[in-house]
Amino acid sequence: MSRFARLPLVPPSTWFVAVSLGLGAAASAWATNYPITPGQRATAQQVAEAGVPLSELSPTAPDSYTIKRGDTLWDISKLFLKSPWRWPELWGMNMDDIRNPHLIYPGQILYLDKTGGRARLRTAKPIGDEKLSPRVRAEPLPNDAIASVPMHLIGPFLNDAVVLDTNTLATAPRVVATQEGRVIVSKGENAYVRGDLSAARNWQLFREPKPLVDPVTQEVLGFEARYVGAADYVRPGEVRTTPDGKSEIIPATITITNLREEANIGDRLSPAPARDVDPFAPHAPGAPMSGRIISVYGDGLNAGQNQIVSLNKGARDGIERGHVMAVWRAGTQRVDNTEDKRELIRLPDERHGLMFVFRVFERVSYALILNVQDPVTAGDLFTQP
Repeated sequence: MSRFARLPLVPPSTWFVAVSLGLGAAASAWATNYPITPGQRATAQQVAEAGVPLSELSPTAPDSYTIKRGDTLWDISKLFLKSPWRWPELWGMNMDDIRNPHLIYPGQILYLDKTGGRARLRTAKPIGDEKLSPRVRAEPLPNDAIASVPMHLIGPFLNDAVVLDTNTLATAPRVVATQEGRVIVSKGENAYVRGDLSAARNWQLFREPKPLVDPVTQEVLGFEARYVGAADYVRPGEVRTTPDGKSEIIPATITITNLREEANIGDRLSPAPARDVDPFAPHAPGAPMSGRIISVYGDGLNAGQNQIVSLNKGARDGIERGHVMAVWRAGTQRVDNTEDKRELIRLPDERHGLMFVFRVFERVSYALILNVQDPVTAGDLFTQP
């Protein structure tokens, strides 16, 4: 069975234990163990001591703001700072009150203290003087701490989009027949599979993978498996002996539990990955970085805001989930008509958007386009912001 090189993230439907903002050893330990990098913490500590220069604030930064349901860390960073990916500085404005960006909740009031020519972010009591007491409860993410970016946009891709090191799905269990001989299988129906299903109870179905080719080196960086749906293992297959002494193959049975597109004969199966509840937050790479967009996820040729693209850089190149990248438009060729030579020139590349890396494999990663002026296509350049 294939082994996925994956770094699964939190889908919006994932349930996790959320610790309410407040005092207490449990809440403190929970906040301390969250994934804040040394660089982010150092930046926050430095800013916490001195505050942020007023010139670094957004020109429209409000004096106060009440966090609402549906807000994201990106939204709030963009509200107060010129560069939203500089969220450690926003968090570091008041480390005593905002110990961790993953402990910011609807109802909290943030306000700017601009004394001494520096800005610091303070917190006030929630509207209605609601008391925030330390407690632990199980809730879906959208009902508790704010998310990093709009999770409904990337939720379907957090565990479903996978990249294989090699095309190992070619030898994975496969759908060989459908219920009552139908051409396609719908949710709740049975399908029949040949191959070893003993490794798991829950499975994912994939269509034939496509190679992801580096636009620069032409190296095959992996194989993108197109997600079809999910299924549960119902009955094992067997080989029976008929009355005349011949062998008869009985395939295993699965039940389709979820579909993104209709399942067909020939679709391949792989064990469903475990869900990871680790959060992640937008931040800039710690060192200069550049690469190219491989492709637009799905069948599109161009991508716009809120669409997904694959990148030719991964964990081996230092890419992390949460990295914010700048998207560049390649300069076009023009003819210089100001001289008789009419020489051919190329205009400089222009930065025209931002994207947020949310899933990382060894040599490939996926990013959500946060904003962009022009359509993004395969081969476009990206760098640190």
